[in-house]
Amino acid sequence: MSATLVPLLDANREAMASDFADVIDAEVKKQSGLSGAAIKTAYAAAQKFKPGVVQVATSKMLPEFMTALSPLWDSKPAGTSFGDHLKANEDAAAEALLAVTDGQAEHAPAVLAKTYKSVRGKAKGYVVDALGPVGDVVEKYAG
Repeated sequence: MSATLVPLLDANREAMASDFADVIDAEVKKQSGLSGAAIKTAYAAAQKFKPGVVQVATSKMLPEFMTALSPLWDSKPAGTSFGDHLKANEDAAAEALLAVTDGQAEHAPAVLAKTYKSVRGKAKGYVVDALGPVGDVVEKYAG
């Protein structure tokens, strides 16, 4: 398994975690309708359970996320933004990222695991929607 992106974490871990938490916050805020209300409720419950949980969890999972995205980084054509490359490979990118969060949910406190499971069915669509901004964050630190 490639670890091409993992070295980015050496000096940038907290800044990257903060930027990814901002992407997650923005994606949650964009949700609407009944499913959007469910996402916003689950997100608020997770934050109430443990303030700062999104940034802390993101920081903890960053090595796994970077490892999961490294094969896509390595296959990115020259002149293509990483966000565009992730969107062009949305199924593989989303599944790679969700494999990380699924694994974490198995060991999370019960309330967080329950919250995650409540939104997991629609999670792939949410991850796909965020791939452009996710790629932009990675590229910011890789460049």
